[in-house]
Amino acid sequence: MSTVALMWEARAADGRGNELLEWARSQVLEREPVRRELLRAAQDRVLVVTWWEAAEGLAAQLPELPEPAADLITRPVHRWRFESVETSGT
Repeated sequence: MSTVALMWEARAADGRGNELLEWARSQVLEREPVRRELLRAAQDRVLVVTWWEAAEGLAAQLPELPEPAADLITRPVHRWRFESVETSGT
């Protein structure tokens, strides 16, 4: 069994960072991940990281957040998949 992290990152349209954050927070996935974390950064960027246990590793079929409405973002969403290779700390 592997731990897979899905990262979803979007940049909000000017002045709409809080709205994008709330949109990301409200999204319901087909099933719940082991962990979900929402982060924000400069320039109204929102990052959502979900962690999953997946026997298939990076090839696993996992639910992902969709694209928000085009007027809420300044560019298409960026997405990455990572497979855990080492963990330290708490």
